[in-house]
Amino acid sequence: MNHPHPTPSPVTTTASAEPARAYTLSDFDFELPPELIAQHPAPQRSASRLLDATCKPPADRVFRELPALLAPGDLLVFNDTQVIKARLFGRKATGGAVEVLVERILPGHEVLAHLRASKSPKAGAVLRLAEAFDAEVLGRGGPDDGLFRLRFPDDPLALLERHGHVPLPPYITHADSEDDARRYQTVFAAKPGAVAAPTAALHFDEGVLAALRERGIGTAQVTLHVGAGTFQPVRTENLAEHKMHSEWFEVSANTVAAIERTRAAGGRIVAVGTTTLRALESAAVSGQLVAGSRDTDLFITPGFTFRVVEVLITNFHLPKSTLMMLVSAFAGHGHIMALYRHAIEQRYRFFSYGDAMLLARTR
Repeated sequence: MNHPHPTPSPVTTTASAEPARAYTLSDFDFELPPELIAQHPAPQRSASRLLDATCKPPADRVFRELPALLAPGDLLVFNDTQVIKARLFGRKATGGAVEVLVERILPGHEVLAHLRASKSPKAGAVLRLAEAFDAEVLGRGGPDDGLFRLRFPDDPLALLERHGHVPLPPYITHADSEDDARRYQTVFAAKPGAVAAPTAALHFDEGVLAALRERGIGTAQVTLHVGAGTFQPVRTENLAEHKMHSEWFEVSANTVAAIERTRAAGGRIVAVGTTTLRALESAAVSGQLVAGSRDTDLFITPGFTFRVVEVLITNFHLPKSTLMMLVSAFAGHGHIMALYRHAIEQRYRFFSYGDAMLLARTR
């Protein structure tokens, strides 16, 4: 799974608040009608709606129009992570039910996982999972509090593919299906390790990718294995008190070179999704984009200095989420809140299976 070490040295940066205003959690709240939370994807990937906020006034479009909204010479950067069937159901030796959500694959058939049970199992306990195999609880561990270290009897990726369930987000209420196994995955997913999809990329299909090539728009890849922490709410009004979750990412030398060539030729760097943006900006926190792989707990809030990404394709995010803060930092808090009001009025579909927006960086 491309992990050089279970707990690489993290990139840790929290952006300072804008000098003119100290934002608090309440600034990123909004009322969302529950019926706008998409429970299923659009019939065709590129048939989703796209709110184009790169023009004035913003325009309501369809996602397949994206290639015409970008310029020849621009570079689209995708996250090529692959969602694994990370959710397992089972029972403890006492008979109590347990739910396991694998967060990270480690060497030696070990995993880091979230466990849900009436009583947390102790080190040495054995869990019977999917009525198919036993996993030993080794104790707690990992870069984030609350994770358990488990040892599987065989290759975890193979066991998950055979016995696991698609880890649908908590706001999707139906059980996972074969359609979810296909649609909660990008068409270019290549490197297994994510427990949540890079959802802005779910709108791309072969037709859109072909149209991008024909228009002279380049593509490059990063890998960021999206963790379950992406759904964690922020619980403190003071944003500086929030502990950001860690995710493993890799930016290759080829992608760095492609970005440098694009910039030299006057093209723009377009991040497909907040996970791609987070990987690229994490790789550039020193001031220069550097190839490599490590963990990041980069927390982007208004006042952050962006060094790489100039255009962002993103879905609509949860109220009070770190992703609302990220897009507000990128495109301006007032602008984002106005766009969300427009999206609600126009009945856009929200969250992972919902519609998308196209944003230009404002600072």
